[in-house]
Amino acid sequence: MNLKNEQLQRYSRQIMLEEIGRRGQAALLAAKVLIIGAGGLGSPAAMYLTAAGVGTIGIADPDKVDLTNLQRQIIHHTGNIGDEKTASAREKLLAINPQVTVQTYPQPAKAENIRAMIAGYDFVIDATDNFPAKFLINDACFFEGKPFSHAGVLRFEGQTMTVLPGQTACYRCVFGFPPGQDSPATGLAGVLATVPGVIGTIQATEAIKCILQIADLLTNQLLIYNALTMDFRKIQIKRNPDCPLCGGKPRITELKDQT
Repeated sequence: MNLKNEQLQRYSRQIMLEEIGRRGQAALLAAKVLIIGAGGLGSPAAMYLTAAGVGTIGIADPDKVDLTNLQRQIIHHTGNIGDEKTASAREKLLAINPQVTVQTYPQPAKAENIRAMIAGYDFVIDATDNFPAKFLINDACFFEGKPFSHAGVLRFEGQTMTVLPGQTACYRCVFGFPPGQDSPATGLAGVLATVPGVIGTIQATEAIKCILQIADLLTNQLLIYNALTMDFRKIQIKRNPDCPLCGGKPRITELKDQT
């Protein structure tokens, strides 16, 4: 891909990086990243990937913008209250970079549609806020062979890991099955506004590194961030030979909605 003069200027600060250059920028422009969840995590991830020049951005979210979102979901503005999150996100992304293509999916990700949803993408970002969705995304990416970034935030902490299906530890290797209904959620326990910004930006960085095949990804390790102490720590993990999905004797052999 030959870069146009306007592209050379827009992405000049990336192109001058030895690890990226013109060839790397062309790879980003040809890449496709799907972000499932247009909220606190998805907002910074989508905005930075768009600014960086990822050619196609997919945004999946069935919800509409409400007032409580605005404290942390920076892609949505006060005037977007009541709008579909996917439409609100698309408007902002095209305002940042009209050269990108933004595909929207204003419906919930379910077992019946998620594989078709992710099939055409190079990388998937799990920016959801509930356990059933996270397990579903993990399983779908495994069956489709799609690398993805998991993340979660709660109160003053965030965590993230990157999964290369069939090669590295998956989400189920670490967490097994969805927890009970009484597990804490962001909507009940709260979250500091900046925490999803930090973690979502890391997810975008992982997507870029995976596309460009540069540096080390957050594979086989869980990165945990604490905003109160400003600590980042990594927990080393490994593939579970008894994982119900990717282990030697898998018990999950088809995609099902999680409960």
